[in-house]
Amino acid sequence: MSEYAVREELPTPETFVALREAAGMAERSVEAVERGLPNTVYGVTAVHEPTGDVVGMGRIVGDDGSVYHLCDMAVHPDHQRRGLGSRMMDALMAYVEETAPPSAYVNLMADVDGFYERWGFEATAPASEGMYYRVE
Repeated sequence: MSEYAVREELPTPETFVALREAAGMAERSVEAVERGLPNTVYGVTAVHEPTGDVVGMGRIVGDDGSVYHLCDMAVHPDHQRRGLGSRMMDALMAYVEETAPPSAYVNLMADVDGFYERWGFEATAPASEGMYYRVE
């Protein structure tokens, strides 16, 4: 039996910020996270059951109909390589499969080569190009 559970819940803002930092992801302020988390369409956490620590997270934002954006996928480095990212993606994609209507657009910004393709994701180039703007 796994010592980890994937739960349909969101981390606290402080845990969210700490997980992103530990995973080497771009910084988010606690204020931004406090405002953003309640707008989540669906989210999951990975919990190390012996300690109760939240060691992973992932969520979907969007309009819950025509657009779904998978984001904030992170697993603390001390708990990587145990299948937690795959288990969280399975849960996120199960939500999409159960709720998204035909023609819904599901996207993400991939930062791990060869990971998301297992769930049917494809590079958008050359048909389209990902872009971003960060508020300073």
